[in-house]
Amino acid sequence: MITAIVLIDCATDSIPEVAEALAALPGVSEVYSVAGHVDLIAIVRVREYEQIAEVIAGGISKTPGVVDTDTHIAFRAYSQHDLEEAFAIGLPDAD
Repeated sequence: MITAIVLIDCATDSIPEVAEALAALPGVSEVYSVAGHVDLIAIVRVREYEQIAEVIAGGISKTPGVVDTDTHIAFRAYSQHDLEEAFAIGLPDAD
């Protein structure tokens, strides 16, 4: 599975509508409304790299209200669960 994180600038008066439209696109697994330098962050998950262009250039960028996008491709995922397993050596917790 290939994951892309897409930072999205929107027309200010249409953020909720844009978020709902983006969430309905095939390949978009999640859309977050965020504070900061961008308005929305979309998580795109596809099986092949060619599909990234279809979802982002062919779908997200063409959605009415989307002004600009900045795409980041994830190489590796880390989570708290992964970190706990990586550092566990099988000893019981010392409480």
